[in-house]
Amino acid sequence: MSDAGLQLLALPGIPLVAAGDDLATLILDALAGAGLALAAGDVLAVSSKVVSRAEGRRVRLSDVRPGAEARRRAAATGKDPRLVELALRESRSISRQAPDVLITEHRLGFISANAGIDRSNVGGDGEEVLLLPCDPDAGAMRLRCRLKAAGGHAPGVVIMDSHGRPFPLGTVGVAIGVAGLPALLDLRGRRDLFGRELRVSMQGYADMIASAAQLTGGEGDEGRPVVLLRGLQFPAQQGRAGDLLRPAAQDLYR
Repeated sequence: MSDAGLQLLALPGIPLVAAGDDLATLILDALAGAGLALAAGDVLAVSSKVVSRAEGRRVRLSDVRPGAEARRRAAATGKDPRLVELALRESRSISRQAPDVLITEHRLGFISANAGIDRSNVGGDGEEVLLLPCDPDAGAMRLRCRLKAAGGHAPGVVIMDSHGRPFPLGTVGVAIGVAGLPALLDLRGRRDLFGRELRVSMQGYADMIASAAQLTGGEGDEGRPVVLLRGLQFPAQQGRAGDLLRPAAQDLYR
């Protein structure tokens, strides 16, 4: 399996997405504007922010009333208690906290800072934040189906976000929603260059797609939240972001 012919294109012309917008139509219009159409085997990596915007996941902090736990953790971390309240609502538990740090186990199962709640590229007066999509796997599947209905081909879809890691510095792109492609590739049983059998190799395939797409689309003021990946070779199987979560019985750190 080789991806030597892989092409990545950050689609120009995606407007600022608002609640209720049809992402499929916006993506197809952007493809047409770039002189492209969806083809078999294409994958679209889509920023979680535009999915959240379309779902109306913007929240005004002035509408949030923090509870006792939020106020207590806000005092310990120095964070806005209203932001902490939202993080608690979006999380299963708090993993770690320290001054200016609140690490949560998100309700979707992954570990992230502030439950993935973000102020960047939200706009407004600084009082608005954006929550992650309600169900990114379902959102990825809906988008895949809409694109097939409107464009004739069903692309693989990865909804991507940026996460930090507990030991290295720097964020990386990760997949929080997957449809139409494997999230995790099991390479066990294949052979290396010297004929040795791979025994433990599991590839976070959807995460690798997300990171590659973020290198192309950017995270700042580029305004290109959708990246087309063409030329990937992957088995025909349906994955989900939950496949990337390590089972609790194998977790040696938490």
